[in-house]
Order: sequence, then C-alpha cells, then structure tokens
Amino acid sequence: QVQLVESGGELVQAGGSLRLSCAASGRTIGSVAMGWFRQAPGKERELVAAISWSGTSTYYAGSVKGRFTISRHNAKNTMYLQMNSLRPEDTAVYYCAARKFSAWSIYTNAYDYWGQGTQVTVSS
Repeated sequence: QVQLVESGGELVQAGGSLRLSCAASGRTIGSVAMGWFRQAPGKERELVAAISWSGTSTYYAGSVKGRFTISRHNAKNTMYLQMNSLRPEDTAVYYCAARKFSAWSIYTNAYDYWGQGTQVTVSS
C-alpha cells in the first residue's frame, strides 16, 4: 500500500505564495497519476489539480488556474503544488491523492491512496 504525506501547509497572507509537497513512502510508487484535493469547512472535497505519471498532462480547477502549478519529481517520489496569489477562499485542508493509472481523473473515488491532509490558511 502506498502511503502519502503532505507538508507545507501554513498560515499565509492574501497575495502570498506557498508550496505544498506530497511524499510517497518507499523508493517507488510506480506509474500513478496524482492530484491535489482540498476541502474547506462546510464544503465538499474538490479536485484542485492533477497530473499524469509522465507529468505531461495536467488539470486545474477553474478557480486556481493561472495561480497554482502542479508538478512532480518521480525520482524523488514527490509531488508539488505551487500556490501563488493566494486568496482567503483558498483556505482549506489540502490532500494529496494517487491512483493506480498513469492518467489522472477528476473523480474523487478514482483515487486509491490519500494523504492525511495539510492545513492552508490564507488571511486577509
């Protein structure tokens, strides 16, 4: 079983930047697509960004497109989410997820592995 651990969540001021990391346990996680989800208080979990195994195909939610960048370094078994121009509405628990396919999916239930989440709080 793959274990994922998120890190990098912090309290940041609006307009600031933050970089989240997701590290997979073990030396390899195989050909898995990965994604970042977030869940704000009182709201459903939503897909923020996703990336294919190769890194050549990505997805971004409309609310973050142009501000967030997803990337991965497979040799390090690590995925990143660079978040710029943060807004208070970006405040949420951010989750790392992976699925046992090389292609990403927009569906939450398509992902097989999940991290514990990391809190991102954007103050105004």
